[in-house]
Amino acid sequence: MQYLTIITFVLAIAVVGIYTYRKMKKGQSASGSEDNYFLGGRSLTWGVVGMSLLLTNMNPTQFVGMSGQAFSQNMSNMAYEVTSGFVLVIVALLLVPRYLKQGLTTIPQFLEYRYDKQTKSIVSILFMILFIINIIPTTLYAGAIALSQIFNVQQLFGLTFAQGIWLTVWVVGIIGFFYAILGGLKAVAISDTFNGIALAIGGLLVPIFALIHMGNGNFSVGLAQFLTATPEKFNAIGAVGDAVPFNGAIIGLLLVNFYYWGTDQSIVQRALAAKSLEHSQKGVMLCGLLKTFTPILVILPGIMAFQMIGNDGSPADTMYAKLVLQVLPTWLIGLFSAAMFGSILSVYNGVLNSAATLFAINVYKPRWGKGKNDKQIVAAGKKFGILIAIISMIISPMIMYAPAGLFQFTQTLSGFFNVPIFTIIFMGYVTKRVPAVAAKIGLVFFIVVYGILQLIIQPEMSFLYQLLILFIITCAIMLIIGRIKPRKEDFVLETYNVVELKEWSHRYEAAWFVTFLVFFWYIIFSPLGLASTQGLGVHTLIYIGISAVFCIIGCVICKKKFYSKNA
Repeated sequence: MQYLTIITFVLAIAVVGIYTYRKMKKGQSASGSEDNYFLGGRSLTWGVVGMSLLLTNMNPTQFVGMSGQAFSQNMSNMAYEVTSGFVLVIVALLLVPRYLKQGLTTIPQFLEYRYDKQTKSIVSILFMILFIINIIPTTLYAGAIALSQIFNVQQLFGLTFAQGIWLTVWVVGIIGFFYAILGGLKAVAISDTFNGIALAIGGLLVPIFALIHMGNGNFSVGLAQFLTATPEKFNAIGAVGDAVPFNGAIIGLLLVNFYYWGTDQSIVQRALAAKSLEHSQKGVMLCGLLKTFTPILVILPGIMAFQMIGNDGSPADTMYAKLVLQVLPTWLIGLFSAAMFGSILSVYNGVLNSAATLFAINVYKPRWGKGKNDKQIVAAGKKFGILIAIISMIISPMIMYAPAGLFQFTQTLSGFFNVPIFTIIFMGYVTKRVPAVAAKIGLVFFIVVYGILQLIIQPEMSFLYQLLILFIITCAIMLIIGRIKPRKEDFVLETYNVVELKEWSHRYEAAWFVTFLVFFWYIIFSPLGLASTQGLGVHTLIYIGISAVFCIIGCVICKKKFYSKNA
């Protein structure tokens, strides 16, 4: 039976590889020019942008880590997923138009326009450090946990758990390297689209088969049992001690999500690579729509594992893979593993390409690239990508010794980089006279104080509260510096017609529909819905109706304001 899993896994991976190779060969898009390699020639359509954004985000860290949190706590971590829909709406409406008007290749380029070259270099380095010590290693590690258990690598090769993780990390890392370094962003985006569909289908099949298994072959019986057995697990309104306390922490989480979706180079690079502003906005909105549904794939399986497997003494992060092995047919396990493998490659590839982009454009080119042609600059980026890949593969297996759960460890560590970077970008857009020195002082203050809180003081307060408070204080510091020593002249956002800049005509309808879905899921997964002992009822429908009316009114107002402004 294990051989059938391996065969279907290999066949699925081969299909994606051949498909990507033929598309790349036909388009000849991985040429030596900067735009071709780093931004896919600015030719991505909205479907490719949306699916690539989604799959770059949907990675094993979520499947393994978020289901593990739901297994041990409740659905409060749903905030990471569902509120992303709202954040992506804002990104599509406000940030994407500004980025494309400037013709940016990297986000730190804006920091050079707004502040100075030194600020751009500092943030570029922070991005690369974040990629090396957090994003790539945790993705490889989470994928290694899932794949090593599904294929029983330890028993197959006679290895210990740690040795199996090391082996899996390096195999996945080496394969992913060829996609990212040799093919460029378009190779990543093409394979993302294919893998995204497979992962969505495979991820959905896990809870479906789990419910059939719970109902002894009857889906509806299993669903009824699942929804009523542990209602407290369905509460996404987190309290103190939960993964995401709902009150103040939810605002801190919005800052994290704004950084991730609006300023993280490995994410925004997809939107920057769109063939037009309309395609970019459509793609970002599509990703926002799909993100509101991802808790079904990455969180609910943790509750299913809790009901079916219970606490058997194993780490919570292993429960997703155990559920997959228990409920999926053998041949489907191979296909699902291929989709999971594709999601690992997607994040790994995308971040490697982004790191190569940042190094080549923001570090190598201004310092050592004078007189160098595009091919030489791209080659330098590829060499740096190789170095990052090797370092990340060394760091990744060491995460098994981290005391916190995988997902919480990832988010806490990201706090050293994400909100500090977002803060100075935010202040760069909303102010005109805040100087470069304010951005540098703000970065140092934020990172140092957050480090003291995490490593020395270690308060019981959620790290999301800490990020929110530091964001407010840092903004105040930058404003004070701007009053004392302002820029000599106002910052003006210049426009470069790199792509067609016409906005999507239906962006407001899409934005308010996605916003409604955010309200909808929070009503369903709360004491107003499934988290109550009575379950769903008339009161639930009333709150959903109120949310729908609010969103319709909001859409009408936005459309009216837009048309009157452009009449």
